[in-house]
Amino acid sequence: MKDFKLKLILSVLSAIVFSFIFILLAFALPIHKKGTVAPMKAKGKLEQVSKSFKNR
Repeated sequence: MKDFKLKLILSVLSAIVFSFIFILLAFALPIHKKGTVAPMKAKGKLEQVSKSFKNR
């Protein structure tokens, strides 16, 4: 029974630590890209469709 409780406690603690890391990354990583990249003109139909989905 002690082994099961230990596994349960370790699972809960690891889940808390794992979620805490993702929360910290959400605040630490920038949302907007900083940099100027010249937009390229789409050459094919697939690139046009892909570009239209990116602009939404």
